[in-house]
Order: sequence, then C-alpha cells, then structure tokens
Amino acid sequence: MRRTLRTLRSSRSTSLSERRGGPAHSARACLAVVAALLLTGAALPAAAQAHGLVGRTDLPIPQWLFAWVAAVVLIVSFAALSLLWPQPRLERAQARRRLQVPLPLRALAGALGIACFALVLYAGFAGTEVATANLAPTAIYVLVWVGVPVVSVVLGDVWRAVDPWYALARGGAWLARLARGGRPLRAPLTYPQRLGRWPAVVTIAAFAWLELAYLDRDVPSTLAGLALAYALIQLVGMGLFGIERWRSRADGFAVLFELFSRIAPLELRDGAIATRPLLSGLPKLDATVPGTIALTAVMIGTTTFDGASNGELWSSIARPLNDLFGDVGFGTTVATELTSTVGLLGAIVAVGLFYRMGVAGMRTVGGDHTTGELAQKFAHTLVPIAFGYLLAHYFSLLVFQGQSLAYLASDPLGDGSDLFGTANATVDYTILSAASIWYVQVAALVAGHVAGLMLAHDRALTLYRDAREAVRSQYWMLVVMVGFTCLGLWLLSAVGT
Repeated sequence: MRRTLRTLRSSRSTSLSERRGGPAHSARACLAVVAALLLTGAALPAAAQAHGLVGRTDLPIPQWLFAWVAAVVLIVSFAALSLLWPQPRLERAQARRRLQVPLPLRALAGALGIACFALVLYAGFAGTEVATANLAPTAIYVLVWVGVPVVSVVLGDVWRAVDPWYALARGGAWLARLARGGRPLRAPLTYPQRLGRWPAVVTIAAFAWLELAYLDRDVPSTLAGLALAYALIQLVGMGLFGIERWRSRADGFAVLFELFSRIAPLELRDGAIATRPLLSGLPKLDATVPGTIALTAVMIGTTTFDGASNGELWSSIARPLNDLFGDVGFGTTVATELTSTVGLLGAIVAVGLFYRMGVAGMRTVGGDHTTGELAQKFAHTLVPIAFGYLLAHYFSLLVFQGQSLAYLASDPLGDGSDLFGTANATVDYTILSAASIWYVQVAALVAGHVAGLMLAHDRALTLYRDAREAVRSQYWMLVVMVGFTCLGLWLLSAVGT
C-alpha cells in the first residue's frame, strides 16, 4: 500500500557540589533531581494516554513502567561503572588495521554513488510529482537520512565510500594531477578556523527545517533541485578549500554520518578497514572545533521537535502562535511554517541549555575546569544519545517505508515502468507488531543513554585526580541522561506508531 511521506510522518513514532559543601550534599541534591525526573518520566506517558495511543493497547506492561525501568537501568549502569570501571578504557583504545581496500573497488563504490545520485536527480526532475510514486523523496528521507546512520553505526563511515560529490571531487583532483604531471594540488584558499563545523550545523538544521517545517517538503522536483544545489556548493567548497578540509568541516551530511560512524567497531580510513572497540572512536572527536557542541544539540533537538510536534502539548502552543503570525499579516502556509520554525529552534536551544546545565553542575566538583572546557570534553557523549533518538523515532519509517524501495527501484519515475519485475510490490505493515516496534524504540533510547554514561565515565577518569572525584562529577551527567531518557520515552508515548 503506497502512502505519501507526509501521511507516514503523521503516524510514525518519534521517535557535585562545591568542595566546602561536601560530596554527600552533592549526591543528595543530584539524587533529588533524578527522583524528580523519574516522577516526571513516569507521569508524562500516563498523561499521554488521555488522548489515546495508536497500536499500544497490546503492550504486556503499562507504558509508565517503561520510564521507571529505563531510569533504573541508567542508575544501575552508573553504579556498575563506578565499581567495575576504575581505569579509562575507551580513551586509550587503538584501532587495528585489518585489510586494504583495493583502489578499483573504492572507485567502483564512488561510481555507484554518483550513479545513484544521478538517478535520484533524474527521477525528481523528470518523474511524477506524486511523492510516493517517485524515488527521490524516499531515497532522500528514508535511505539517506535514516538508513545511512543505521548502517554507519555498524559498518563505519560507509557514506565516505559512496558519497557522490566526494567521489566527483576526488576524480576531478586525480585528473588535475595527471594534467600537472603528477604534481600535488594545493587549495587556493585556507578554510577559516573560526568557522569550524558551523556550516555543517547550518546544513543539518536547514535539512531538519525542510523536513519538519516546510509544507512542500515532499515535492520531488523541489527535493531534486535542492540536492543538486547542495552538491554544487560542496564541489565548489572542496575546490576552494581542499577536499578533506571542506568535507570534514562544512559538508553537513558527511560530518553527521562520520560522527555516527565513530560508534561502530569498524573504521574506514585511507582506503583501509580497521577494527576497534565499540564506541572507542568517539573519544577521539576534536570537540574544540567551533560548532561541534551545537551540532550535537541540533541532532537531538530536531528529533525532539519532530516527536513533540505530533502531540497535544505542541498543538496547544502552536495554535496561538499560528494566530499571532496570521494577525500580523502572514498567510496560512507561511504562518504554519513560521510556527514550526519557532518550535524547531526552541527545541534545539532547550537541548543545548539542558546539557549546559549538567556541565555547569559538573564544574562544582573541582579540578579547575571551566564550563566551556567541560562542555567540549563531554560533547562526544551526546552522539550515541542522538543516534538512539534517531533510531527510536524513525524505526517504523525505516522498516515500513523502506520496503517501498522494492517497487520504486523498478519504477523510479512513477511512469508505469517495471525494470526489475517488482513494480507491483507492496508494503507489508504486519511485518512487525506495535509492541515489537515499541520494544526496539525503548531499547534504542536506553542503549544510547547507557553508552553516553560509559563515555562520560571514561572521560571523567582522565580529567579528575582520582576515581572517586570522577564518579562525583558524573552525578550531574546521570541527571542529564535520565532527563533525556524520560523526554524520549514521553515523545514515543505522545503519538502512536
């Protein structure tokens, strides 16, 4: 059954103390905050039941119990880390090179990426404007935006291998070197250090705005035009500032997917495959690069807004905002888009402030670390949380709408073609039950936050003088993790699958 992406979006799940006060006082204060968050997390899902949950009535245990269980898992994990993890492990882990990928195979992967990108563009421009019958919307919103991160946390930075504009830039650079007799190329401009990853932040926030606020988000020709413009910008940027420098700072999708790939036990770099302990790529993230913390806030905040926008709370806020924008002269469409823009920015800012609050509390433990320094040191701990939010929120979309690639591959333009004999394939919505989806979503959220606790504990052991001080510093990070978990569970409970 072919549904529009817009219809699917409406039904998918959304996804310490001062030294003079003593550690006992700090522990009591933080545990009180955790208890408050636990009560809030338990109450919010129950309140969400008041307006009905689609497909959740067959759950074997009450939904509010999930919030308690998830929070208890985090607290037990925190206690276990304090007792069983006395020395940093992830910080010191090293990748072991296993094999070299042949150059022809790497070139083939790049060529495949270029071909797929060209097909998506062609489908967007030449195919039907019906979103569900055109390859472009599903390829962009499902395959790239959701599928690539999921594959990246398992296999490493696969996007690097198939990135179409990266492959075009490398091919162009290779031809230019041949024309220069093999002499190396130098970028004509130096990438401004102060820009850091801010261009990537703007890119991801803009894409989230396209998906969540722009009302014509699933028009194939619009998506194809934006994709082409983005590719041209990347090619110009890599030509001016250097391929690797631009890609690792300004290409939003490359930066985002590379962050997620640091979770993986595999590392793809310099044409070689290496193995490493799970999560050990994240401590090596250089969070001193400007914009890194903002990027993690955008990653979590945009998914948070997507979930909240389907619930009653946001509806009660959006209505007066819509009326306000309408009263000042904006049309209905623009007013709706402006309202969603305000909500999206508000969610991002709220996530950033909540993280900053936890870091500020951590500073009271001691160690002469500034709030800014601690924010950078622990920024990598938010990456698995962001992935947990993404997987929980988009899991049902990936499972169900991902099946549509079977018929879209045969009929990418929606013109009645049947290239591979699968044009009549349908989406099986019974492949997973609502309960199964709920369990996967909760598991993704809890696993992401436990991973964040592990990374934070491991980093604290390298920053503080002894293990006891490191543990005290993480009371505040525990508050942050429990808070994000309760928020994520509430978002899942606020809408149906």
